[in-house]
Amino acid sequence: MLKTLRLILGDQLNSNHSWYKSVDDSVTYILMEIRTETDYATHHIQKVVGFFASMHSFAAELKAQGHNVIYFHLNDKNNQQSFEKNINTILAENSFSKFEYQLPDEYRLDVLLKKYCSQLSIPFQVFDTEHFYTTREELGSFFEGKKTFLLESFYRALRKKHHVLMEGDKPLTGQWNYDGENRKKLPKNHKPTSPLVFDNDVTQIVFELKLTDVKTIGTINATHFVWPINRKQSLALLEFFVTECLPLFGSYQDAMTPNEWSLYHARVSFSMNIKMISPQEVINRAIKEWENRKEEIEYHQLEGFVRQIIGWREYMRGIYWLKMPEYETMNFFNNQEKLPAWFWTGKTKMNCLKDAISQSLDYAYAHHIQRLMITGNFALLAGVHPDEVDEWYLGIYIDAIQWVEITNTRGMSQFADGGIVGTKPYVSSATYIDKMSHYCGSCFYDKSLKTGVKACPFNSLYWNFYDKNEDKLSKNPRIGMMYNVWRKMQPEAKVALLEQADYYLKNINDL
Repeated sequence: MLKTLRLILGDQLNSNHSWYKSVDDSVTYILMEIRTETDYATHHIQKVVGFFASMHSFAAELKAQGHNVIYFHLNDKNNQQSFEKNINTILAENSFSKFEYQLPDEYRLDVLLKKYCSQLSIPFQVFDTEHFYTTREELGSFFEGKKTFLLESFYRALRKKHHVLMEGDKPLTGQWNYDGENRKKLPKNHKPTSPLVFDNDVTQIVFELKLTDVKTIGTINATHFVWPINRKQSLALLEFFVTECLPLFGSYQDAMTPNEWSLYHARVSFSMNIKMISPQEVINRAIKEWENRKEEIEYHQLEGFVRQIIGWREYMRGIYWLKMPEYETMNFFNNQEKLPAWFWTGKTKMNCLKDAISQSLDYAYAHHIQRLMITGNFALLAGVHPDEVDEWYLGIYIDAIQWVEITNTRGMSQFADGGIVGTKPYVSSATYIDKMSHYCGSCFYDKSLKTGVKACPFNSLYWNFYDKNEDKLSKNPRIGMMYNVWRKMQPEAKVALLEQADYYLKNINDL
C-alpha cells in the first residue's frame, strides 16, 4: 500500500478542510510542537499555550474520527525540534511514498518547506488551506500597474465578487463604508457586556513549558485559560459576539476605557488565524444576526465588522505576499531607538500605555486602536526601530502571526513602508487619546499641558515627530495642515516643545 504523510502546521487547524472528508488508512497526519516555532520571537505564554492546546484538541478530534495521527510534544525524547528532521525520521521509519502539506501563511515557513521538498526523493504535493476569501496573489493582480494600493477599492471588489452585503452590483443601503459612524467614545457611566471567557485547564502544557528554557512573557492562569482551544468554543465565542456585542460593536470599536479589556470586540481573531473557524462563517453569522434583528442592530454596526474581515484582513494578507521578504526590512524614517523597558512590564506613569500594556501582558490581547493609537503611536513618536516594534507585537498578542502582524505594525502603525498600507502616519497628541478614551482624567500627566513637569509626553513628541521628519512628510496632502500649524507657531513655542520632547526621549524609561 502506498502511504502518504501530511503535515499540519499549528495555524492550520481547519476541521472542514477537504483532507478530512474521508478516513483513509494510507494517510497519516503529523503535528509538532518544536523549538523553532517557540523561539523565533519571545512569545506571550498564553500564545504558546493557546497554540499547543488547540493543536492537542485538533489531533484528538482527528484520532476520534479514525485518522492516523503522529503528534510530537515539545519534550518528547525523539523530538528533534525541527520540521525537516522530524519529517525525515518519520518518512524513513514508516516507508511513506508521498509527502503533502498545505500552503503556509508565513513567508519563512513557505521558504523552508519549498526548500525541504526540493530535496525529497519521494513525490510531494501542496494544497490550499481552503480558508481565505482570496489567493496569495489576488491583491497583486488586482492592483497591477497601480502606484497605490487603496484598501477601499479592494474591499469593494471583494464585496462584489463574493456578494457580501450587496444588492446586485450595488452595496446594500447604497453606501459602501460607514467608518464615520464607528468612532464614538464610551459614555462615562456605560458598563460594557462582560466578556465570554473559557475555563480551559492547561496545567499540563504550562508544566511542560516550565521543563524547558523557552522564554516567554506575560502571565497565565493555567486552570482558567480564557481563550478558545477548539472549534466548539470558537463557535461559542462567535455566537456570544453576534448576540451580545454586535449591536454596539461599530459605534464603540475605537473606544478605550481602563480595566475593560474586551468591550464589544469579537476576539475571534485567534480562532480565525489558526483556522478553527473561517472568515466566511464569521461574516455569514453576523449578517444573519443583523437580518433577524434589524430593529435592534443598526447597519453600521455590522458593516464595520464585515470590513475588518473581508476588507482589512484579506488586504493585509495580500500586501504581505506581494511585498515579502523586502517588507520586513523597511524603515522609511530610519528609526533606530530601542523600545522603552516598561513595554515589557506596563510600569509607566502614562495611564493609556500602562493600561494597554498591562492588559496585553495579562490577556495577550488589545484591540486595534489600543495597538495603533496607544502603543504603536508612542513607539513611532519615540523613533523606535521597526524591528523592535515588530518583535514586541509578534510576541505579545495571541492572534499575531507574521502575515497579519507585520503589515499592521510595520505598515499601518509605524509607516515604515513609506505609505504602502497607510496614506499617512497614524500619530496623535493627547487630544485624540482623550477624545476616544477615559485614560486622561486619572493620569499623572496633564493632557492639556505641552511643556513642564506634568506635560503629557504625547504632546511634545507629536510636534517633535513632525519637525524631525519634515523632509519626508511635508508634501503629504493628508498632513499639510499640521505643517501649516507648526510653521505658524512662535519660535520660542517651537523651541520649548522640542526641548521638552528631547528631555522625554533622553529619560524615556522613567516616563
